[in-house]
Amino acid sequence: MATASYGLLSNLLCPWFVEPLHHLLQVRQATNQIVMNCADIDIITASYAPEGDEEIHATGFNYQNEDEKVTLSFPSILQTGTGTLKIDFVGELNDKMKGFYRSKYTTPSGEVRYAAVTQFEATDARRAFPCWDEPAIKATFDISLIVPKDRVALSNMNVIDRKPYPDDENVVEVKFARTPVMSTYLVAFVVGEYDFVETRSKDGVCVRVYTPVGKAEQGKFALEVAAKTLPFYKDYFNVPYPLPKIDLIAIADFAAGAMENWGLVTYRETALLIDPKNSCSSSRQWVALVVGHELAHQWFGNLVTMEWWTHLWLNEGFASWIEYLCVDHCFPEYDIWTQFVSADYTRAQELDALDNSHPIEVSVGHPSEVDEIFDAISYSKGASVIRMLHDYIGDKDFKKGMNMYLTKFQQKNAATEDLWESLENASGKPIAAVMNTWTKQMGFPLIYVEAEQVEDDRLLRLSQRKFCASGPYVGEDCPQWMVPITISTSEDPNLAKLKILMDKPEMSVVLKNVKPDQWVKLNLGTVGFYRTQYSSAMLESLLPGIRDLSLPPVDRLGLQNDLFSLARAGIISTVEVLKVMEAFVNEPNYTVWSDLSCNLGILSTLLSHTDFYEEIQEFVKDVFSPIGERLGWDPKPGEGHLDALLRGLVLGKLGKAGHKATLEEARRRFKDHVEGKQILSADLRSPVYLTVLKHGDGTTLDIMLKLHKQADMQEEKNRIERVLGATPSPELIQKVLTFALSEEVRPQDTVSVIGGVAGGSKHGRKAAWKFIKDNWEELYNRYQGGFLISRLIKLSVEGFAVDKMAGEVKAFFESHPAPSAERTIQQCCENILLNAAWLKRDAESIHQYLLQRKASPATA
Repeated sequence: MATASYGLLSNLLCPWFVEPLHHLLQVRQATNQIVMNCADIDIITASYAPEGDEEIHATGFNYQNEDEKVTLSFPSILQTGTGTLKIDFVGELNDKMKGFYRSKYTTPSGEVRYAAVTQFEATDARRAFPCWDEPAIKATFDISLIVPKDRVALSNMNVIDRKPYPDDENVVEVKFARTPVMSTYLVAFVVGEYDFVETRSKDGVCVRVYTPVGKAEQGKFALEVAAKTLPFYKDYFNVPYPLPKIDLIAIADFAAGAMENWGLVTYRETALLIDPKNSCSSSRQWVALVVGHELAHQWFGNLVTMEWWTHLWLNEGFASWIEYLCVDHCFPEYDIWTQFVSADYTRAQELDALDNSHPIEVSVGHPSEVDEIFDAISYSKGASVIRMLHDYIGDKDFKKGMNMYLTKFQQKNAATEDLWESLENASGKPIAAVMNTWTKQMGFPLIYVEAEQVEDDRLLRLSQRKFCASGPYVGEDCPQWMVPITISTSEDPNLAKLKILMDKPEMSVVLKNVKPDQWVKLNLGTVGFYRTQYSSAMLESLLPGIRDLSLPPVDRLGLQNDLFSLARAGIISTVEVLKVMEAFVNEPNYTVWSDLSCNLGILSTLLSHTDFYEEIQEFVKDVFSPIGERLGWDPKPGEGHLDALLRGLVLGKLGKAGHKATLEEARRRFKDHVEGKQILSADLRSPVYLTVLKHGDGTTLDIMLKLHKQADMQEEKNRIERVLGATPSPELIQKVLTFALSEEVRPQDTVSVIGGVAGGSKHGRKAAWKFIKDNWEELYNRYQGGFLISRLIKLSVEGFAVDKMAGEVKAFFESHPAPSAERTIQQCCENILLNAAWLKRDAESIHQYLLQRKASPATA
């Protein structure tokens, strides 16, 4: 048990002071030293009082700053038994968005003030109070906050007492109920000015959403989602939500998207606040997913916690999967599982095909290594293999196994193996054997398949090899996976005709009663975490299913994405993929377009290194203009969420590529918007802003910066920040980069401004890289040790495609080390070399194909 009273100086400036911290301990082995985690804290006095005995004062504090530890030395031996450790210390309210930190906000009247907030995951509770800061060392916490009486004070539990503070009439002491047994990284407290909206879930849990003052209205959407989500999870896990209340709160300066502190979940404003008039459809969807993700953690992570950071993926992969299940339950019209494939599955495969990827389960030693694994492998590959596992087991047995796991380990810690054991007991399937091949080794397989008609049956020959971004796997001892494979045919594209577990390098299967004119497809629903390479005859027979839409959307998406990856890896030619992309002319599905658009964006970036960049823009216009014309600019009656997303995507793509009619209309609407004649709908703002900036001048940029300054909503500021990099001229790009580090941009958002410049143009890429090198010290001090530094590096350099740039990036980080981004840097260098090889290999044939299309458009 740990008891702490936190005193805050009323103007919230550093440092802050704390009334003595009490740890109720058990000494298991006699000792004269106590070692604890502690960082950026000065201990004034410490003493240990054995139960019913004299207190012993510590005589020495030895700080091991490198390891974030302190050793308290005592003049006599502490005997075995229980006792209380009392510590007086001074800490610092920092500006690093971790530990106990201050978050800057502006009041409705324009005054700058600070809130005091916490972010402890992974290893920063030790910055707020000396403790044993490891997930498996759980305790109960009694927290009191001494705060200015006009401020809101929140913690994990409900308030049980609020009384005037004896020494100062402007201050109150707020006391919270004792927490359940929990890990330090989930402890939280917030002090600031907030409004809230509240409701009760149908299970009687008090749910509140805290918003900036005057914006309570913007908390209603998240409140509605949270109130639907809690009962959904209670029913799914068959375990009630364990606390009396849950608060969701929007924090101005916040590094992550959100943090699942038990009972007090903290969010970036853009991940929680929705303004009915000014929020776009994608923001609503994002908020629904993030709320679903964090509330899943209240069970999976908080009630049952991973044993050690090696099993982080269990927390994050699971929550990243079930957030989709939850959103699908709340908003079936989002078609969210198709979006999962584009947002998580393909993203994970892209990273996991690199030589510098890592297994889902990574051994973690030093705290600095923890930050590095908050990446697409832990989240997106984790979620993808759980989706595959859920499909392999079936929902009924999966739920049964989850309940066994949560019931057995509640308020305790568990490892990956424990979950496998529960699911194995529930399903009777060899879960551990199958899943170890997916979590303990990195990468995933490429399944090569060819078919032969044997009378009325189809014989399929399958073989698996590791899929590598650099081409066919060469090396001894190719790793093997146990792959759940589903096979469908054109007879019923939505049904698995056969399900098998491929547990060897090669196998043959016979599909009964398949006519010669029927197609056969692997990986129904794109659920199995593998890529498929079809023989040319099989592929040929699948392509009409794209044109006539007889292949389901998620299968059309998977087919296109596999082909694009095979081309990137040099296994097939890029021209083959461009031909397939042209078959999507009748495509109605938003997510399929989104994935196609993403891949064309990667190709455009690659070809910006050539002198025929304009030709690929023409191709983009040809592919996207028919759907652009069908959709038009304004919503039609009966349209829904996905139509709004698709319109924004298509207009942005056409506008960026310089499609004449789109550009003219975007300029006209932008002018009306700026003049207040006709305000742009939220869903059209990003594409319009992007289009006018890309083809605009200094005046356009000035207008955008003015809109940014006037925007009251963080979502609108972010929307503008993300597109500023599209501005074309070198001097304007410089202006945008300077703006990125100005007071106008919140520290967590600087990264997307610089990333936007790097992704905006060839010149922008060079300028952004130079800017990072020139301002490295400031950027590193701001983001060191968090995942924002990795994101900054990735966004800024991965678009290069010249061998020597890989060397330059490597050399820069050798002399300017960023330990928590080490793996990201290796991945970026690998990607630069892969881009360069792709360009050398395919640039000429792509160019010839594009020229030939131009010469004879009728054949396109």
